[in-house]
Parts: sequence; structure tokens; C-alpha cells
Amino acid sequence: MDGLLVDSEPFWFEVETTVMARLGGPWGAEDQQALLGGSLERTVSYLLAKAPANGGNANRGEVAGWLLDGMLDLIATRGLPLLPGAGELLAAVAAAGIPHALVTSSQRSIMQAVLAATGIRFPVIVCGEDVTHTKPDPEPYLRAAALLGEDPSGCVALEDSPSGVAAAEAAGCLVIAVPNAPMPARPGRIVVSSLREVSLATLREAAAAQMPEPGRDLE
Repeated sequence: MDGLLVDSEPFWFEVETTVMARLGGPWGAEDQQALLGGSLERTVSYLLAKAPANGGNANRGEVAGWLLDGMLDLIATRGLPLLPGAGELLAAVAAAGIPHALVTSSQRSIMQAVLAATGIRFPVIVCGEDVTHTKPDPEPYLRAAALLGEDPSGCVALEDSPSGVAAAEAAGCLVIAVPNAPMPARPGRIVVSSLREVSLATLREAAAAQMPEPGRDLE
């Protein structure tokens, strides 16, 4: 979701910078890069580890609350447009009746705010609170495939972050990556520069190449 469907990373950077200031420390682009695709728990741990001694005596719950409240406020007040190609691709997938899911490490409250702000919908959703282990663990993608009633090896995952790509590949999915940093293509991974390069034909060709049975295609 974050960084692939919506350009929410600037919001996260702003909120993380504000939270770190409350903890008494600096925040830079390299810090945000280290957290791309990660969970709220991972972000809280990173912030507290980077904060000066005592960090204003804030606890994990307080830091998590500051992050969530800050993001929800920005989404509500500024809106959040879809990234190029995202709306068109989702509409085409839905119209074709292709089973699909949203797999995000974000908390449910953030996910719901993003869906409300953009108007996009998914028949199956897996968020950070739905799994024991978040990306880069394969559990989120394995859960999504199970809820869709599909074998992960027949699924195509679209991802932007290294942790998301690692999760999808570990689950056995073919990956179409729209990376936020240089990432090589390799067997089982297609790399594109934008979702505008991904069409139903792209998805069908990728799925057909992934599936061992002759003639089987993405429905």
C-alpha cells in the first residue's frame, strides 16, 4: 500500500521526524529508507533505539500513538492521491474478476484511512494486525493466498520495498517490483518503473510463466 498504491512515504517521513524531535533526536532520509515496508512495531523499536538516553521517558505505546495519530491527521487534512497507474490497474483487475488482495504492514486504522481517502476497495485484506510476523516474513502473503483460495505459486505480488519483495518471494509468489531503490530483475521477479507499465496482459503473462501446467492462465 504505502509507496506502491499511494504516495504516503512523505507523510511517514514528516510524522517520524516530528516524533523523533519529541524524543530529542534527529531524523534523516536514511532512517526512513531503513523502515520502508516495515511494521509499526519495527518503526517504534527503531525510533526508541535511535533516541537519546531516556528518549523523554516515552514508552512504546506512547510512541506508537504519536505515529498513528500523526498519520491519521495528515491523511484526513491533506488527502492521499493514488500513484500513477494504481487506480487503472485495480479497476481492470476487479472488472476482469481476478481474485486479489491488499497485503500491507500498516495498522488497520491507517489502512482504513487510506482506503477511505482513495476510494479503492479489495475483496481480501491482510494488515499488520492480522499476522504474527510481518514483512519480510512470508506469513502475510501466505495468509492472503489462503484467504483467496489460491496457491501462492500461482499468485503475482506487486511490491515496492525490499522487505515486501522478500516476503512475497519467500511465500512463493512471482513478484512485479516497482522499487523505491535500485533492485535487479531475476527469475521470478520482474522490475518496472511504474504501475503504468503493468496491465492485465502483464499479469497474465507473468502468471502463465510461473505456472507449471500447460495452458493454465490467470482467470
